[in-house]
Formats: sequence, C-alpha cells, structure tokens
Amino acid sequence: MTTTRSDTLSPFVDIPLLAGLPPWAETLIALGILVSIAWVANFVVKHIVLRFAMRWLPHDGPTPAPIAARLANIVPALIISSGIGAVPHLLPAVATVISNVVAASIILFIAMAISKTLSLANQIYDRRADAVNRPIKGYVQVLKIILYAGAAILIVAALMEQSPLLLLSGLGAMAAVLMLVFKDTILSLVASVQLTSNDMLRVGDWIEMPALDADGDVIDIALHTIKVQNWDKTITTIPTHRMIEQSFKNWRGMSESGGRRIKRSLLLDQNCIRFLSPEEQQNLGRIALINDYLDRKQDELGEWNAKLGEAASELANARRITNIGTFRAYIVAYLRDHAKISKDMTLIVRQLAPTSQGLPIEIYCFTTTTAWSAYEDIQADIFDHLLAILPEFHLRPFQEPSGMDFRAFPAAAE
Repeated sequence: MTTTRSDTLSPFVDIPLLAGLPPWAETLIALGILVSIAWVANFVVKHIVLRFAMRWLPHDGPTPAPIAARLANIVPALIISSGIGAVPHLLPAVATVISNVVAASIILFIAMAISKTLSLANQIYDRRADAVNRPIKGYVQVLKIILYAGAAILIVAALMEQSPLLLLSGLGAMAAVLMLVFKDTILSLVASVQLTSNDMLRVGDWIEMPALDADGDVIDIALHTIKVQNWDKTITTIPTHRMIEQSFKNWRGMSESGGRRIKRSLLLDQNCIRFLSPEEQQNLGRIALINDYLDRKQDELGEWNAKLGEAASELANARRITNIGTFRAYIVAYLRDHAKISKDMTLIVRQLAPTSQGLPIEIYCFTTTTAWSAYEDIQADIFDHLLAILPEFHLRPFQEPSGMDFRAFPAAAE
C-alpha cells in the first residue's frame, strides 16, 4: 500500500495499540481518539474554565455567558482541524471535506457569538431610562441579518474552497432577487427608523388601530412586527411598515397629561324645558352649589328688565331664569367642586343642537386619573348623580317609548 504524507508524519503510528491492525481499523481508532480529545477539551472549557470565569462576573444583569459558550465550541473544532491531517490512511479527499466543514463550523460559531454580543448590547441598552422611548431592537435585528448573510457567504466559500470575493461578484446578478426576498425587511427598516426618529410609538403605549383590530398596549417593537396586547388579552401582531402606511391613535398624550377626557351627553326631554317661577327659584336656592349663580342671575336679569320699564310687566318681554340654564350652571359647579375632576384642564358644559332623541347637554372635562377602572367609576358616579337630581330642576331624561308606555294609552282614553 502506498504511504501518504499523513502516514509518515502521523503521531498515531507510534501508538502500540495501532500496531499490527488493518489500515481501516487504524483510521477508525485514530478518529475516535481525535474526537475524544476534542470532546474532553470542550468539556474542560465549558464546565471548568467558563464556570470559574463566570464567578468573577456580575450576576445582577445581562451576562456574557452565552457568548463564551458559543466561542468555547471553537476549541474542539480547532483540535479536529489540526489533527485530521494526522489520521493514518485517511483519504485526502475525506480529510479535505472534514477540514472544510470544520472551518465552516468555526465561522458559524463566531457569527453566533457576535449575534449573542449584539443581543447582550440590546439587553444592556434596554436597562437605560430612555430605552423605552428609543428602542434599538430593530437595528440589532438588521445587524444580525447582515451578520448571518456575511457568514453564509464565508461558509459557502470555505466549503467550496473558493475566495469569498468570487462569490460576492456573482451577487450582482442576484440583486433583483435579493431585493424581492428582503422587500419586507427593507420596508420594515424604513418604517422602524421613522417610528423611532419621530417618537411615534413606544413600548407600553396604548394604541388603537381599527383596521387591524388592535386596541391595547404595545408590548414589543421588533424589526418586522409590533405586538399589541388587546384589552381582552389577545395579541395582535402588526407588520411594522403598516404603522406608517395606515393611521393609528396613540393614547400616550392622555397618559402623560395625567387626565382622561369625559365627553358624554345627557339627553333631556324638550317638553319639560320652561321658565322657573319665583317660588321654584327660591326652592332651588337651598342647593348650595347654585346659590351664587341664582343671586348673580337675578341681579343681571333685574338690571336688564329694569331698562324695559313698563314693558317688563309683560312676561313675554322680560328675561327669566330657565330650568335648563340653571341645571347647566349646577353641572358646572358640581364638576368644579368634584375632587376627581381636573381644574387645570378644559371644563365645558354645553348645549348641542336638539335632535329627535331629545336635547343633548354635553359634559366635557378631564378626570385626575388615567387608570381605566377609576376613570369609568368617576364617569358613572357623575352621571348617576345628574340623572338622579334632574327632578329637582323639573327636568326628565328622554327615553324612547317602550311597550309599557303604549300599554298605558288605552287606559288613558277610557
């Protein structure tokens, strides 16, 4: 049998265990020894060296242990790459293939270590106070895509024993294909830059996007997707570029203002709107919240009517206090006296255009809290009180007739 160069220089030929064995047995035993040495080296590095080194690193935050674990895989790969040429009777073609695969594996391990380094950098950045406003997760994902694309080229070059430049020269013809494959990635990257630079979206924002049935808190902003946890605890995943292409409502301004708007109308029966008699005005004077209003209004109307002279004796000519106007003044005073209604934000009680469902009295104000449940409690308490106090002003809410109302008509006719 012809002796190869690896046979003459192989350290395995001096091992007594291999003496007198068939060539194929020498090859298998040598390979087993080489793999065993690589496995022992891997065990020593991962379970002894790394564990000892990790003791000197802080444990209260992101740790570089995953990076070290990926780099530790390079040690057995280097041992196999260095020792494969010394295996006796191994065909040169097989040795070359194994060396190329090991080289490609080393490139992959290095790429994975760099990827873990980028993830570690993102975790460290997320601990900053301003990380919520300007997340870098999308940029990290772009770098990872570039990293693995470059690693893929180097791995193919190592397996083919060709220069990476030769492979890159062929990518020019594939540019159109790559643009098509990475179309969503490019769109998402541009959208991510716009969202971040314009501070349009942050993790924790409450957004509404009816077109995609999203209504809840943003829990994750990535390169390709944005995750929104809806109020029913379902998760809506939105492509990042859709946040630029379509409109959405961000409630962050409400949260940062410290107050949440109440904008709701109370529909009143227009048939009960009238002037108040002097006795009714005097009776309403016992309500402390409108004492000042009634006194001020009576003085104002008294001066106005005094200018009319004798014409003021005709009630149609004189100005008088109405129950609806007094009720609006009461609502304003009640809201200004309410401890959970903001005094520093807009507070308006206005009368909208009459409709077939009654006269809308709209309340526009802000609560002192943005918590959803507390906001709903405050709003409900306010309207509970206003509906209950309507009879004091000789008013009643509008309600469309029901079966009970029509049932009373025959009895009334009799």
